[in-house]
Amino acid sequence: METERIILRPWHDDDAEVLFKYASDPDVGPRAGWPPHQSVEESLHIIRTIFHSDHIWAIEWKETGEPIGCIGYYAYGESNIDIGKNDAETGYWIAKPYWNQGVCTEALNMVIDYCFHEKGFQTLWCDFFIDNPASGRVMEKCGFYDTGKMNWCSHLYRGDERPVKIMRRDKDVTINN
Repeated sequence: METERIILRPWHDDDAEVLFKYASDPDVGPRAGWPPHQSVEESLHIIRTIFHSDHIWAIEWKETGEPIGCIGYYAYGESNIDIGKNDAETGYWIAKPYWNQGVCTEALNMVIDYCFHEKGFQTLWCDFFIDNPASGRVMEKCGFYDTGKMNWCSHLYRGDERPVKIMRRDKDVTINN
């Protein structure tokens, strides 16, 4: 999947150094629910275990060929939140030098299209820590709306300390941006 600026592709072992460069930033991981990476070896382990999936992609910046973030979805039974059997939860993060440039919005729109039209999901869910409203704005731009529900994600980094706001996007919603 790609746009003019980015490609969504699988993660590779040789992405570990660049992943560490961006994932070691203390402003990045905690906003998404994971601690900053401590070494290239840790980043490689994350690629081989967590990112080694057919539904988690590196967000590659075409201009440099570097992975600058990550996006994917979790189906029923894998999600942080209570979702239906025909639903998925999406999630993403982006490297700090690429914040506020619309990259997450581009990537999320591609994943939304894939999830609805290729995978046949009926509803997509997303959540964000309330102390990271920028992530919520990305979701809103992509047609998600606030469900009014909050959740605690104790298995996420600092998830017991910060609630997440749960957002929803239904398949047959038209977005007017």
